[in-house]
Amino acid sequence: MEEASFWRTDGDDLMLAIRLTPRSAKEGTGGVWRDEKGAAWLQAQVRAVPEKGRANDALIRLLAKRLRIPAKDILLDSGDSSRLKRLRLKGQARNAAAIMKDWIEE
Repeated sequence: MEEASFWRTDGDDLMLAIRLTPRSAKEGTGGVWRDEKGAAWLQAQVRAVPEKGRANDALIRLLAKRLRIPAKDILLDSGDSSRLKRLRLKGQARNAAAIMKDWIEE
């Protein structure tokens, strides 16, 4: 799979660009959203409110469950108070193609 703008590898880590929708009626992942510059962001929705890091924590738990990796291996690199986030999945670079294929096909 060709590397797209919403993911890249950084050594052994996989970096994801995610657009998070907090206070959603349902939790889930899937699809791609493009910003005004044409950059692609993977989409995720959580029920949690965007206060005191609750939505960020919910996003990490959602991804950990969905990708079957420990939550401690998912770090918020940037976007603490923004809908647009960059996440680091420690040690997941080797699984990048499978993770992205699964995400896009959902």
